[in-house]
Order: sequence, then structure tokens, then C-alpha cells
Amino acid sequence: MEREKLLIAIIENAIDGIITIDDRGLIENINPAALELFGFESRDELLGKNVSVLMPEPDKQKHDSYLSNYEHTGKKKIIGIGREVTGQRKDGSTFPFRLGVSEIKFTDRRIYTGFIHDLSRQKEDEIKIKSYTEELEIKIKERTKELIKSINELETAKEHVSTLFEKEKELNQLKTRFVSMASHEFRTPLSSIQLSASLINKYVEKQDVESVEKHTGKIKNAINNLTTILNDFLSLEKLEAGKVEVKSQWFDIFTFAEEIAEEMQLMTKQKQLIVYEHKGTTSQVLLDQNLLKNCIINLISNAIKYSGEDTMIQFNSTVNEHELIIDVKDNGIGIPSSEMNNLFEPFFRAHNTGDIPGTGLGLNIVKRYVGLMNGTCTCESEQNSGTTFKLHFKF
Repeated sequence: MEREKLLIAIIENAIDGIITIDDRGLIENINPAALELFGFESRDELLGKNVSVLMPEPDKQKHDSYLSNYEHTGKKKIIGIGREVTGQRKDGSTFPFRLGVSEIKFTDRRIYTGFIHDLSRQKEDEIKIKSYTEELEIKIKERTKELIKSINELETAKEHVSTLFEKEKELNQLKTRFVSMASHEFRTPLSSIQLSASLINKYVEKQDVESVEKHTGKIKNAINNLTTILNDFLSLEKLEAGKVEVKSQWFDIFTFAEEIAEEMQLMTKQKQLIVYEHKGTTSQVLLDQNLLKNCIINLISNAIKYSGEDTMIQFNSTVNEHELIIDVKDNGIGIPSSEMNNLFEPFFRAHNTGDIPGTGLGLNIVKRYVGLMNGTCTCESEQNSGTTFKLHFKF
């Protein structure tokens, strides 16, 4: 008696649907999960009816022949585990499910119990993954076209770069740095995109959503790196063409800097912390917000990039009478003293940066933006002990 109660409780509370039929295909029992799957409210609607009422064509007509054939030949057509079939709800709509059928023999008769696992969500996910992959492939093709276009524009821009240097030796050094940077910084993300895109197709076939998301994340990061590189080149080109205009206005530096700190915190490494502090009797300044934001983001990005995990980045603003000072301090790899004089040159990167990505343009752009706002940019650093950048403006 206790075992019977336990069995009934298991069937009634099972997450998957369970249906029992006799050897004629008539429904003897159906649990709540199966009723919900097929859109029925009570057992009375189905008990005693042929189970084929829950099947679309052609299975509806063929079901009885399956049972009859098994009775005469003993060949199992529907008995077993893992068969994927289609069910028909009360309202006529259909849905996919995995069916396992067990045969139970008694002394005077036999019954069949079907175990129904709904595959609707899985099928929807498969469609979404396929759609997402197709969209991703389109985006990759579009990004590749944009990249090719930008590279062509870059080749044109290189002709103008030579006018920035008076000496042939300096020009040759610049070309060497550029070729080294471009060949590495473009090749690495493009290789990542190509590899991840290839792997996505394999993981889609295996329905490995986690791996698909992992590699789409890699593609997004690689595209972001390429976008950063291209933005640096575009900023440099605008500066060289004299197209950057300073539009100063009064604004609250405290609110402005807090928003930047919160935004950049999302880009930090594991356990890295950006700590912002403001000093001064006022927080109102007269500067170009867009240019100043570009400078601060560039400096904090460098601090994040060149510092290790579980480190603190200090970001301070100080407003005195008609004066603003911005400090960004990290505890990263630092800059060799022998290379400090070249720090703000375009395409220059210190020898200790290793495989850390970068164009060597960021600090050059920062210094020029600061100069356009009649400010100064200075740096103090010691190798393996960190770096402090200071922006100083008077307004």
C-alpha cells in the first residue's frame, strides 16, 4: 500500500508528462504534467480515448497499426527511449517532444507507459543560436569591409604623416614603429575573429550554447580592439587636418568625473578598483567636455591595461580658483626612465609593454587635446612601481 502511494505521488508530481495506455491504445491514466503539455484541463477529457487524439497526421492514423504490428511480429516500432516525435495539443497546435515507451506485462494483459519530455524550449534555443550565428557572420563581413576601407584610408593618411617630421632619421623610426604596431595589433584580433567564427559552427552543431557565447564574446572583444585602433587613427587624422575645435562650457567636474569612473569600472580586470576623489571649494570648470573625457578615459584605460589584477587606480580632481588638476595614478609596470622623453611621440611604445595591446597613439592624442585647451600634461613614473599622469588647466 505504501509503495502504491509512493508511485502515485511520483507520477502526479513528475515534471515530465506520463501517459499509460492499454493494448488497444486507449488512455488509462495521464498525469498533470502531460495534461498541461497537451492543453487539457482534466483527465475526463482523455480517459478511455485512443491516444492518437494527441498525435498529428500521419502518426494519428498509423498508431494503431504500430500496436497491431507489434502484437503479430514482436518488432518494436515505438517502444524504447529517446525517440523524437510531435504532439498535438487540444487547440490543434503541435510541439516537439522526446518519447520513451515502456511495456509492462501482467498475467492477463499488457499496458504501455509513455514518458514525455518537452523539447519546445530546446528547439527555440536552436533556432535562436542559428539566427544569432547568421547575424554574427553578416556583422563580421560588414566589419571586415569597414576595416579594409579604413586600412585603405590609413595608407593614404601615411603619406601625410611624413610632413610631421623634419629629419629623415625620425621619419624612419616612425615607420618602423608603425609597421610593427599595425602588423601585430591588426593581426591578433583578426585571427581571434577567424578562429572563434570557425569554432562557433562546431559548437552550434553540438548545441553547446555556453561555448558559442564564449567565442562570440571573444569576437566582440576583438572587434572592440580594432574599433579602438581605428578611432585612434581617426583622431590623429582630425588633429593633423586641424578639424578638432574646442567648445568650452561650464560644467560640474565632480559629477562628470564620477560618471567616467563608474563607466571605466566596468572595464577593469578582476578585483581592480578605481577610486575617485575630488578636492576644492567648487566643482565648476570651463573646458571642452568631449576632449577632456577622451583624455581621462585614455589615461584610465592605460592604468587598467598596464596594472595587474587586485590593484587600485587613483583618480583625483582638484579645483582651485580658475584652475583644474586631474591626476591618474596606478601601481602598474611603469615606464623605463630611458624612454620617458619619447613617451608622447606617435606610435611609440615602451619596450616593457610586451604583448599588451596598444597603438602608441593614445598619449600623443591626449597631449595634443590638452594643448588645444591650453593645458599641460606631465608624467612621473618608475619601472615596476607605477605611473602618475597629471593634467593641468587654467580657465
